[in-house]
Amino acid sequence: MAFRFRPVDASFYDLFSESAQHLVRGAELLAEMLSDTSDRPVVAAAMRDAEHAADETTHAIVRRVNSTFVTPFDREDIYDLASGLDDVMDEMDEAVDLILLYEVGSLPAELSAQVEVLQRCAELTAEAMPRLQAMQSLDEYWIEINRLENAGDKTHRRILASLFSGKYEALEVLKLKDITEALEGAIDAFETVANIVEQIAVKES
Repeated sequence: MAFRFRPVDASFYDLFSESAQHLVRGAELLAEMLSDTSDRPVVAAAMRDAEHAADETTHAIVRRVNSTFVTPFDREDIYDLASGLDDVMDEMDEAVDLILLYEVGSLPAELSAQVEVLQRCAELTAEAMPRLQAMQSLDEYWIEINRLENAGDKTHRRILASLFSGKYEALEVLKLKDITEALEGAIDAFETVANIVEQIAVKES
């Protein structure tokens, strides 16, 4: 039997875990942004800081790949995973920014359901990243993310149906649709991350 020796650089796993923790923070801020009592400019500023911190972690991963001779798994997969995690943060940041810039008053209650999906996706991703090192118990992660994404799709369709039901003014529809699409984009981005994790796990098994 042939054995494959691969030096372990734990810093990659630490950085992916750090990146996922930024997403947990971003989802928390997004939930806070939807609250009627939130100080939106303050929350938006905190979100910008969180997004910048997430960018720094992404850059650190890329620098580590470029300076490491032997990586824990394929370089392209590392780039894809780092980019995928960054995309989630960008989508959540966009949603927060749009809520602030559009000066939307009260937001449809259904948006809270989408943010709850995002919070759960963030928690699951943060739990999954440390497990990349052993490549164990990851199938439960991508299966649950896929289920959450399907639930998010259904809620997304219900929100759009409500927006175009005639009870909103045209300008309000446009604003709320942009925010809704950003939330949907974030959920989709989480599924992309889960798909990348699955691809890595299959290759490494």
